[in-house]
Amino acid sequence: FSGGEKKRFETLQMALLEPRMAVLDETDSGLDIDALRVVADGVNALRSPERSFLVITHYQRLLDYIVPDHVHILSEGRIVKSGDKSLALEVEQAGYAEFQAA
Repeated sequence: FSGGEKKRFETLQMALLEPRMAVLDETDSGLDIDALRVVADGVNALRSPERSFLVITHYQRLLDYIVPDHVHILSEGRIVKSGDKSLALEVEQAGYAEFQAA
């Protein structure tokens, strides 16, 4: 199976299992733009007030399709800054260096 096929299968599993909390660790890793959209559409379809997602990513591009309620920057195991999607855009432009020194 390709990376995209595996990610789609994981999204299908989430839909079937309907977890209250899902951790998506670098879901965008290895996906082309079409596969990324399919996975994001699946995640967005599962969003509800009764369900939480922890989306871990190093790149802002996933957040073009899954709009987060909150963004947290972690450095050395600690949250060093929190904000909304604009924080992810800021990091995309400036990088993580500012937060690694925090």
